[in-house]
Amino acid sequence: MKKRRKQETLADDTVQEMEEPDQPQNKEALEEMTEKQSKEPKRKAKDTENGVSRPVKLSKKDLYKAPTVEELNQLKEAENLFHCSLLKMQMEELLKEVTLSEHRKKLVDTFVEQITEFLECLPESEVVELDDVSWLSRAEVPFILIPAAGKGKFHMAPPDSVNLVGSYPLGTCLKPRVTVDLAVTIPASILHPMDAINQRYPRKRALYLAGLAQHLSFLKHVGSLSFSCLHGNRLRPVLLVKPAGKDSEKVTLRIHVIPPPDFLKPSRFHPLKNNVRTEWFTGVASKHQDAEPATPHYNSTVLGDHLPLSHLQFLSAVAAQCPAFNDGVALLKVWLRHRELDKGAGCFCGFHASMLMAYLLSTHKVSKAMNGYQLFRNALHFLASTDLTVNGITLARNPDSKAPSLPEFHSAFSVVFVDPSGHLNLLADMTAFTYKRIQHEASLSLKFWDDPTVDGFQALLMTPKAMIRTYDNVFQLGELVNLQASCKKLSLLSELMDHSGNYVLCALPLILSLLQRGLGERVQLLVHSLPPDPEWPVDKPPPKHKDLPPLNIGLLLNLEHALSVIERGPPADNPQAVEFRQLWGSRSELRRFQDGAITEAVLWSGSSSCERRLIVLEIIAHLLQLHADLPESCLRFVGGQMDDIIKVNKEICTTGEEESLKVVQSYDDLSRKLWQLEGLPLSITSVQGAHQALRYTQVFPPIPAKLDYSFFDRKNYLGLVPKENKPCPYYITPIKVIVHMEGSGKWPSEHQAVRHIKAAFHICLAELLNKQHNYKCHAKPNYVDVWKDGLAFRIEVAYHREAHILRESVTPEGLLMFRDNAEAQALELETQHKPFLTSTLHGYSRLLQPCLFDSNDQQHGCFGIVCRLAKRWLASQFLLEEIREEAADLLVASLFLHPSPFTPPSSPQVGFLRFLCLLSTFDWKNTPLIVNLNGKLTGVDYTDIKNDFAASRESHPTMFIATPNDKKTSIWTKKVVFRPPLEGYDVLIHLNSQQVPLLAHAVDPPALCFQQGTLRGEVFSSGGALPVIDYDPVKLFLSELRDAFEDLALFFYDPFGGTVIAVLWKPNAFEPRPFKTSLMNARRVEVNGDVATTVPNVEAILQDFRIFGEGLVQKLELRTEKWVV
Repeated sequence: MKKRRKQETLADDTVQEMEEPDQPQNKEALEEMTEKQSKEPKRKAKDTENGVSRPVKLSKKDLYKAPTVEELNQLKEAENLFHCSLLKMQMEELLKEVTLSEHRKKLVDTFVEQITEFLECLPESEVVELDDVSWLSRAEVPFILIPAAGKGKFHMAPPDSVNLVGSYPLGTCLKPRVTVDLAVTIPASILHPMDAINQRYPRKRALYLAGLAQHLSFLKHVGSLSFSCLHGNRLRPVLLVKPAGKDSEKVTLRIHVIPPPDFLKPSRFHPLKNNVRTEWFTGVASKHQDAEPATPHYNSTVLGDHLPLSHLQFLSAVAAQCPAFNDGVALLKVWLRHRELDKGAGCFCGFHASMLMAYLLSTHKVSKAMNGYQLFRNALHFLASTDLTVNGITLARNPDSKAPSLPEFHSAFSVVFVDPSGHLNLLADMTAFTYKRIQHEASLSLKFWDDPTVDGFQALLMTPKAMIRTYDNVFQLGELVNLQASCKKLSLLSELMDHSGNYVLCALPLILSLLQRGLGERVQLLVHSLPPDPEWPVDKPPPKHKDLPPLNIGLLLNLEHALSVIERGPPADNPQAVEFRQLWGSRSELRRFQDGAITEAVLWSGSSSCERRLIVLEIIAHLLQLHADLPESCLRFVGGQMDDIIKVNKEICTTGEEESLKVVQSYDDLSRKLWQLEGLPLSITSVQGAHQALRYTQVFPPIPAKLDYSFFDRKNYLGLVPKENKPCPYYITPIKVIVHMEGSGKWPSEHQAVRHIKAAFHICLAELLNKQHNYKCHAKPNYVDVWKDGLAFRIEVAYHREAHILRESVTPEGLLMFRDNAEAQALELETQHKPFLTSTLHGYSRLLQPCLFDSNDQQHGCFGIVCRLAKRWLASQFLLEEIREEAADLLVASLFLHPSPFTPPSSPQVGFLRFLCLLSTFDWKNTPLIVNLNGKLTGVDYTDIKNDFAASRESHPTMFIATPNDKKTSIWTKKVVFRPPLEGYDVLIHLNSQQVPLLAHAVDPPALCFQQGTLRGEVFSSGGALPVIDYDPVKLFLSELRDAFEDLALFFYDPFGGTVIAVLWKPNAFEPRPFKTSLMNARRVEVNGDVATTVPNVEAILQDFRIFGEGLVQKLELRTEKWVV
């Protein structure tokens, strides 16, 4: 159990970077694990067997031992501060896992000492011009020298000092990515008082760093050297040093070059002052030399290099006053890491987390006596409730008179958090969109943590939130070199000077603001990925800005407005109309609306839900082309790629939403007419749909069919049969409807008699529907088929006591007893559970997302389409028979009802990705999946379900799904990318495509489909002949194969147009068995001496495959290397 927890925690910190192996591979790792195990309690709460958690048996003495005073205090603390004691233990275990061990600290200290000693021996060099880099032979300058001209002299000299800074000396450095910061102070003799202007200091800093890299390349203890940038800032390159040998992945030393602490006065870097001259940057003489633009970002970069040592002193003093400071910071850093907020340009890194915690403590917003959990929770509350884009905060208690004021900081920066000196904005590089993202994540985390039905620890601190699974739409902005044209179009020369030519960071905020204006109410939140910190070898030049990976733009949609085809603006005579026309350009036009108003408006294309989901892409592409000169080829939309898989009508581009709605409308009309039928012996008490099409989740919803009578032969009153020379007819899906009749003393108490009464009701319903509404009907003992609106409805009459009667039996002594049986369970499933699930999920299709359901704009949330994508994938992988369709619907429903740590999906692709993630990462062995339909389950119910599940795990299916009506049995599950791999199967049965009725729905459909007895055009609502209903020869063939050979083989098939049935022999199928005449099905006799045994007769079995499927089977592909007789 401990090993599994450790793997989960490390995976939580980073999905791809597992720096420590699962098992000790060397002596040092073994010592570290032994040391950790020696500190653990000898008695564990749980043990594991085959991955299933089991309670450890305790002796009676240990079980009833009185708690100590310390244990009582811990219980009291857990009761007051946590939902349960488990959360407290989870927190403690997480902190143990991420905190550096003593062995790791010794390794770090040794490596730092070796590097420090070698750096102090740095030889001096001759003085050269700042532009002369000929003295560098083993390293390149980690700086983009644009403009190339630079004044000044430079030489190498030993550093004034080498000091540890950052998280390691503070005690907040965490695994698994152990990065230790080392500040190397550049000698004052190298610098000049005028180095603050025109990038002279940053260039000398980069040259000195290159000299350090060249010097360290001779040290044998160094394994690898590379350059990077501190949080994506190209003016602050850093040197990454890793030790040689087996410890190369255990620690990374990050070397910063800093000036002497008092080298330049802070007032020189006021955010409203200029330190980059226009004439030097452009090479053109400025006409207004007295009106140079401010360079706040450049100023904050240079000023930030002066303060690492003072910041460390400040944080150390605060941490010394609060024992839980390190724990609170550690939890906050883990939280940030999982949300991809702690790395890249404009991030909220661990240093900012420490400063935030120091601010809360110094302003008495939290108590020094609080534990780590309380500090972390209060930090989240502060982030969620405080908007630093409007009301900045400061750590400066008594700033000097020359320090900028908060309004001055706000005029220069989007987000304001001032350091203790009062001169530096710690969040100078952060965009307002990133801080809004932090606020959103913090408020969402608090919401989940306060919900007792949510595993807050798992959601907040153990689940990575990749952008592609977090946001409804993700757009990639590639070919970043085009942003140079955007800067020119948007006239961003002063911003380019401020960002030292980094046109990506310069254009990004304005592009995002433009998109925010254009998207408006369509989105709840607009975010962007943080440009990553580049890393390159020391002997290579730095990568250019255009070499950065594409930027991702994420959107949380507001479905109430996101799919609207009209963008309504102000009236034509309103002054704001000019701004509206400037924003939308030629797309804006005057339109008259139904309320009589004449306003500016923009009309977007989109007649179906499938097309309307692309309106946001159309808006973004139009705005970027119009205002930023970015061609549409720069944009890549992550979404919409899977629409082709579930398209129902490919001619007019629909993915089934409109077709599903037509089915539901036809069913609603039929339901009303059933209620109004006259002449029934008993009245109808309820009409309930029991088909997935009625909950919007059928992969390919039924499409109204207009029959081509020339394709069929009429067979008396029963209906139509296809002609012999025709292919398989169009598949007509029967839509199941359950009709409950009222209770009466006339109902018999014997099961067979009940069936006869139900058969009579079926005949009666068929006659009345035909007589009163002219519907073609065909009654059978178990149901009646009704042909309406080109759809087939299969009505089954139900009697509420029938399952009860099936459980009754009379003993030989004449006693009445009740015993559950499979027949009663199956009847309840069909007549009670399925209708309840259908009606519940039908409501969620409308209500799980804010949506519109009116006659003009038929659209609803993406619950239905996510279910359909999930089931299409399961079917394509031959898994839909193992995971029932109802179970798949519940799995998807859990993503909407319990989305933690996300918001409910509002787009098909993000819902589908989360479905795959749920299948692959959920702990099915030890945890039940609880789907709280209608919110009926309480926190106590959750606990009871989990306890009952753990107590009887062996008797439950592998996947256990609990609902309010199904807390203990999981009735929807069994005990046992879109192109499936076929290499693992023994026999492939290839089918005649003309006999596959759903061929058009295949993942790879044929270019030309054959005629299946239907015509285009409007269908008739009633009358006509009854077609063949529910005829699928592949399904019938598969059923025969399983009945005949279920003891020898497993059969897999994609029910949506698959043309291959895959056969897998069972592992024990070919073991010789004793000869018995009663067990000779598909077997032959082998005699060895006096012993007669039987083995499968493979040749006969394969011949049976051909005989059973005559006309359907095209060929058999044998994979004889997979099995041996």
